[in-house]
Amino acid sequence: MTATIRVAAAGDIHAGEPLRQRIERAFREIGQEVDLILLAGDLTTHGLPEQAEVLADACREIQVPIVAVLGNHDHHSGHSDEVKDTLESAGVIVLERSHVILEIGGVEVGIAGTKGFVGGFPGAEIADFGEPALRQVYGETTLEVEALERGLEEIAGCHKTIVLLHYAPLQDTLVGEPETIWAFLGSGRLAGPIGAHRPDLVVHGHAHHGTAHGSIGEVPVHNVAIQVTGQDFVVFEL
Repeated sequence: MTATIRVAAAGDIHAGEPLRQRIERAFREIGQEVDLILLAGDLTTHGLPEQAEVLADACREIQVPIVAVLGNHDHHSGHSDEVKDTLESAGVIVLERSHVILEIGGVEVGIAGTKGFVGGFPGAEIADFGEPALRQVYGETTLEVEALERGLEEIAGCHKTIVLLHYAPLQDTLVGEPETIWAFLGSGRLAGPIGAHRPDLVVHGHAHHGTAHGSIGEVPVHNVAIQVTGQDFVVFEL
């Protein structure tokens, strides 16, 4: 019988010195309750290494795997590489258009992780046409979609599979945000690989005023931004 894996997820922590005590307490408590922690981007307030250090300090003593992707805030100041290095020095696995396979309680758990990007959804999508700058945006999203496809292919043989994103892959979890900005909150093109490979769980953040739950076909998708969930972490069982 396959063991149950308890997974904690949170997005949009926006770490910084003023939040140090809350973050350290939340990680210390959740680390004793679950088998895996997922962080769905916007790990820092403005993408500064010293802000990443606050989160790294909270993660350093945690005994369960912590897997993260970066978000738009983590790229804001042009120090995303330092943010990543700081978190990895504390044992956090940071996925950038990549994947990881973990053995947890005798169960292989595969995680495909990438930031995602903008682009909109059916009926209001950026097209690969026109001005070069706009086509560059389309091309950036293409790289994210292709990376997600590769990652899902690589983890297809695992007992449990997870997709970890920052940007939303569907509209359901954006409900509550003004529809005029949905194109900046995600891309429906990310849904293609998810629908094709049908992972057990998909989590994202970014939409602070969105909705917690949606689905792509039968695949559950969860917006785990803490501003939406009202919790430091949401716990799922796989």
